[in-house]
Amino acid sequence: MDAAQRSPFRVVQDSLPPEPVAIFCGHCGRSPESEQDTTASRVCAKCGLGLLLQTPVPTAPSASDPFLVVDGSLTICALSRQAEKLLGTTETDAVNRHIAEFLVPGDAEDSATETLAALLTWAARGESPSKSVVVRPTNTFGVRYWARVGPCGPPTAALLVLADAR
Repeated sequence: MDAAQRSPFRVVQDSLPPEPVAIFCGHCGRSPESEQDTTASRVCAKCGLGLLLQTPVPTAPSASDPFLVVDGSLTICALSRQAEKLLGTTETDAVNRHIAEFLVPGDAEDSATETLAALLTWAARGESPSKSVVVRPTNTFGVRYWARVGPCGPPTAALLVLADAR
């Protein structure tokens, strides 16, 4: 009997089909128009400023959605043009700063397992499907946004897409 037959461990195959992904620009949020736009360069052909990223379709931003890309240490890696306007900052001022300098949980009664930091960390590791959470700008009260949080990349990071509170 060889070692593979004696091992109590075996590879578990995921039986679910892969989730469809959307490709978008990390700055303007637009999707590439053609397959050639995604293979010729990782930089957006439309704005020339953002890297092309992918995310599951339910999390994907539109060109009008404000969004942030956050790494596993909760540091902002990218900020969309719309998020710059919404948060009153520029991408160069926001990148390499902690997410809590700009956004914090908006619900006073967040469940312990579903905090903003936890959702972003899980998404940045690719361990969480897209989820919604309420956030607010830091040091601003009375303003709330719904946010979709999900994985994006490459490299693996979390995508936080903001929308008006409902």
